[in-house]
Amino acid sequence: MFSHGSESLIKQARDIQEPELQKFYSRLTKLLQGKDLGLEAVDSLQRLHLILSATKFTRKLPPELHTRLFALTSSPSEQLQILSSAVLRETLPLCDQEVNYTQITPSLLNTHASGLLLSQASSTTTLSPFCAQLVRSLENRHSEAPSHSQTHTLPILNSVLTHSPECLTEEHVSVLSKKLVDWLRYASITQVTSPGGFFSGSRSRQPGPIAELDGTVSGDFFTVLCVGLSFTDDQWMNVYSFSMLRNWLLTYYSVSNCNTTGDTDDRSVDGSVISMVSATSSSSRLLPPKERLREKSFQYCQRVIEQSDRKAQKRADAELQKACLVEAVCILDALCLEDCSLVYRVFPCVKALYGRLSSDLSYARVLLPIAQFYLNHGEMAAVDCEAMWQLVFSRFPAELFNDSLLAHEFLRFIRQNIQNLPLKVPQYTRFFPNLLKLLAWDSPTLVDDYVDLLPSMVTTGTAVELLHTLLDLPCLSATLVLQQRSVLLPITEPSARGLQALDAFRNPNFRGLFLFLLRGEAGSGDTIDRLSVLHELLAESADWPRVVQCAQTVPVLLHIFFNTIIKVADEKLLAQLILVQLERSSLLLNVPNYMNEIHRVFSYHLLKLCKLHPSLVVDQSHDLLEFAGTTSNVYNKEELYTHVVWVLGEYLSLSCDSRCSVRHITSCFEALEAVLFEITSSAPPPGGVCPNPRVVTTLMSALAKLASRSHDLIPRVSLFLSKLRTSSRGGSVSWCSDEDDLVAIVTRGEELWSLLKTPGVAQSVLTPPAHVTKPQWHRDTNVAAPLQLRTLTRLTQPQ
Repeated sequence: MFSHGSESLIKQARDIQEPELQKFYSRLTKLLQGKDLGLEAVDSLQRLHLILSATKFTRKLPPELHTRLFALTSSPSEQLQILSSAVLRETLPLCDQEVNYTQITPSLLNTHASGLLLSQASSTTTLSPFCAQLVRSLENRHSEAPSHSQTHTLPILNSVLTHSPECLTEEHVSVLSKKLVDWLRYASITQVTSPGGFFSGSRSRQPGPIAELDGTVSGDFFTVLCVGLSFTDDQWMNVYSFSMLRNWLLTYYSVSNCNTTGDTDDRSVDGSVISMVSATSSSSRLLPPKERLREKSFQYCQRVIEQSDRKAQKRADAELQKACLVEAVCILDALCLEDCSLVYRVFPCVKALYGRLSSDLSYARVLLPIAQFYLNHGEMAAVDCEAMWQLVFSRFPAELFNDSLLAHEFLRFIRQNIQNLPLKVPQYTRFFPNLLKLLAWDSPTLVDDYVDLLPSMVTTGTAVELLHTLLDLPCLSATLVLQQRSVLLPITEPSARGLQALDAFRNPNFRGLFLFLLRGEAGSGDTIDRLSVLHELLAESADWPRVVQCAQTVPVLLHIFFNTIIKVADEKLLAQLILVQLERSSLLLNVPNYMNEIHRVFSYHLLKLCKLHPSLVVDQSHDLLEFAGTTSNVYNKEELYTHVVWVLGEYLSLSCDSRCSVRHITSCFEALEAVLFEITSSAPPPGGVCPNPRVVTTLMSALAKLASRSHDLIPRVSLFLSKLRTSSRGGSVSWCSDEDDLVAIVTRGEELWSLLKTPGVAQSVLTPPAHVTKPQWHRDTNVAAPLQLRTLTRLTQPQ
């Protein structure tokens, strides 16, 4: 909420009248004509920004004021740059006066001005002249253009490349490829020393050689991992070029495809020949610009990988080595994706890097791009990648689950390759117990990733175990917390809160329970026998924030799981899943509201499964009846119990499954009748609540449906309903505390009783045939709807 003063200013800005606004435009235009713009200009610009941003519609500025503001974006004052660009963003470019991009001086551009130009460019044709001018400014020599011009122009051009790559023509691509080669490979190898003092001699001011990160003198060409007291301009361009090289390589090939067609035809024939010439020739200056850039990029990345083997003297330099390694491997991957013949030259270098780093998990962020390289090119290089996938999918989540940055990059790696991983890495789906550790540790920030990833983990072979694992996710979260505390807290030191769960985690008698939760791969069993014991040991973790947050994500994942498995599973597997739902409905960690949410999800998908496959009710009739015949479920699992009873009454019918016999109907009727009689003939257990009226009415409806299919049962239902009406005449009853609820129950009983007096009508109403529940009247020629539809069609359609 805004303060009272702020709301007053916003109201004044919205209520300003057009004549007053035009006067303000005129005053501001005259003010901006001056050379020295002080506080008055800043205040006026701030007021103009408030006026423009406070209204819902876009105002149009006078052309002269618009031009003055655009010129102000290149002002030496950064405050004026920010204010003028912010004002112009609230307006659209003038319809009758397009910005002349060819008159813009690249040396005067800055971040704010370039961002404004790119955001307000109306089309690609508008940006193309601007790109041409940027390329020409980069093509100039340092003596012809200010040194800071190129360092500002290259990032701007990279932004254009990112958002509108089609603005670059084939000529632009060739020119920039040549410049990138020069900046990457031929930067100076001397460092600039700062001028000395009065007593400094000329010898001390001589340029010295650049150094490596370990302090030794560099003996090769300059790269981003070289250090010195100060960089020259071409060395800064070397650093900038390396930072944009990957984006350039991934984009300019698609640009060439858009603008030319002959080049792609030649590449398919001569790519391997050119690569062989690049590898054997002492000079690559005769190669086309693109091929030459590819060759120099390969050499540059090789040099960066070699430099990373040096021991950095500073911690910041060690982190720089890792970041540059990530970029170098990604660039090599992009090179091989563009020209597959390079794989045979690049793979030995990447394989050697993997062998050097694989034993050190501190390089995990570097190993992920290497894994991407193996995934893209391992098959072509005929390399066994089993060790790589064991490292990535086994050790990373198991040992680095608490590294949030790595978790995001790891999940991004999986999401980017979600289509290829199940095909190229068949063991990927076996690692879901490990992959879910990241979610169990940091649920709020990673749940969106797992919403996309979970369907790829669902297979018919792992569905049952995955369902158990999702239900035990809060237990896994608590176990990971205990694992961390077990490392941090010495065994001899008593915990301040007296954590019994930590003692249990360290107890060898319970070690097997926790090791099952911490398993790395699937296949060791769907679940464990002593779940109730595990839940007792972890009872105190029910209010831990990490566990509570994890429990809140499980219902979302369960919906995704069931929506996915229903597309690939057969009825046998679906029957197993129904059995798991019934068994696990009482075997859940006692996190607040967790059990109710799980029951709600189970109920929804139980109805969905049975509606798609009604024969599941007959297949699992024994387990469903056992669940429905347990009176305690009426009070403890109200949501799920209600839906199980409804499913039995709805689909236990000969019309749904020819295997349904009178014996099935009678046994189900007797089980439900016993429960209904028990809960309506006695008060609830001490400390308990009365049964929900919804449960009672569902039981009565299910009994009436079953009786309508076996008429011998109708007298028993009618007798119960008549007794119910008689007992309620005296007022309140012990099993229903609310009078309105009792009236609703009795009313439903009277309706069912009236239906059962005429069995034929009862069966038609309570178990309607398919043509009633799923009508197709628009296709039935015996009714008037098709004739009416055809008549309307003829009237509305032209002849």
